[in-house]
Amino acid sequence: MNLTEAGYVAGWRLVRALPRPVVAAAFRVGADRAHRRGGRGTARLRANLRRVVGPELPEAELDRLVRAGLRSYARYWMEAFRLPSLSRQQILAGFHLGGQEKLAADVAAGRGAVVALPHAGNWDAAGAWVAATGWPITTVAERLKPEGVYERFLAFRQGLGMEILPTTGGDRPAFDVLVDRLRAGAVVPLLADRDLSARGIEVDFFGGRTRMPPGPALLALRTGAPLYVASLWYESDRAHAALEGPLELPHPDSAPLDARVRAVTQRIADGLAAGIARHPEDWHMLQRMWLDQRADGSTAPVAPPAATTGTI
Repeated sequence: MNLTEAGYVAGWRLVRALPRPVVAAAFRVGADRAHRRGGRGTARLRANLRRVVGPELPEAELDRLVRAGLRSYARYWMEAFRLPSLSRQQILAGFHLGGQEKLAADVAAGRGAVVALPHAGNWDAAGAWVAATGWPITTVAERLKPEGVYERFLAFRQGLGMEILPTTGGDRPAFDVLVDRLRAGAVVPLLADRDLSARGIEVDFFGGRTRMPPGPALLALRTGAPLYVASLWYESDRAHAALEGPLELPHPDSAPLDARVRAVTQRIADGLAAGIARHPEDWHMLQRMWLDQRADGSTAPVAPPAATTGTI
């Protein structure tokens, strides 16, 4: 076990052992320290939130928003570490999904559903809630390094009742497995606001150009499963989410598949943007987001568009 993995293990054990108020206060102090210190991640969050709120918001108010965003991100990690120690009833009580009747109907009808998520609120709590409700749920997870950390995150989410597929290195391509799961009636949530491959679909997002993964759109078009866009946020004592949709999908004869994937991915981007704009403090985007950004969040020349693929 290396130091990174040991740190995660210690975090999981310590955060689960201590009373929640004590842990919450410690994580909040850590977030405030990160805000005061600055750093690359904080600078990127500031630049990303500036795109969301626009140039009119005074710097002092933006600074307060960045601090709130770091506190929200710290809360996500604190709650994620504590999830495995919660009972089924605690998981159900700690999360609320607006529009849950839509997913219930989709699962009952055996058609499944694709849910496009932002990196916001607590998406792990959302997945745990779906599993605790008794609905089948399958998603994908990026292979983290070192491998031991990835294996522990895999076991963590599997222990909450989720089926997790690796983005690479699985027995079958993740996309093919997700198609099978949807046709069997599963819920398939996919983080959709940032493309990790740099080969995604170029979309308009808060007035700039970025790339988002084609997987949610392609899965819905391939299977006919309903496609939703979720917004996620925090309210005092629990995490919340709300579903928009199902989105209207273009008819197969209306355009070639790649054009339909682009159109649906733009609709997903618009839905994600609307939710993020309502709760910008809960959008945990501390990475480079737009094509004209450098790694630290400053503006750079726009890179030429890359070819699109059918990956998740």
